Amino acid sequence: MAISKAMQKKKNKPERSVVFIAFSGEEHGLLGSEYYASNPVLPLSNTVVDLNIDMIGRVDKAHEKDTNFVYIIGDDKLSSDLRPISENMNKKHSQLNLDYTFNSDSDPNRFYYRSDHYNFAKNRIPIIFYFNGVHADYHKPTDTLDKIILPKVHKITKLVFYTALEIANREMRILVDKK
Repeated sequence: MAISKAMQKKKNKPERSVVFIAFSGEEHGLLGSEYYASNPVLPLSNTVVDLNIDMIGRVDKAHEKDTNFVYIIGDDKLSSDLRPISENMNKKHSQLNLDYTFNSDSDPNRFYYRSDHYNFAKNRIPIIFYFNGVHADYHKPTDTLDKIILPKVHKITKLVFYTALEIANREMRILVDKK
């Protein structure tokens, strides 16, 4: 919601439309995003990228001493343009440690296939999945607001905002040049 509000407040509006969608039913088979992909408000052929934010305010065991990170998944799967844009926006605006561990095709967790962005990716729409990894409260009622690291959320949403803005203002669409 904060990214949407920030986008609306910009004096110079993006050249392309930016659509914000909140899906439900992810844990039950990506139902919300699957429905949208089958019944889009705008044609999927007009969708340039999906920037999926899921669980960005916590820290997993691998990063207990480094809250300044985000896992980046899928940024290089369909487009050779997307990772350089993301890394450039990170360098300019967020300075997060971008962790590509879960982006590996051999990752046993297969997170690339397990969140709402996948219904866009399987339709050849490039994606970035921003994720903080699995923690002790993952999918439990103990995953409460007081455990969210708000400065971390702020930095990641800043990265998403500037990445979206850069893509929306490009003269050409990002390439879809990978299978």
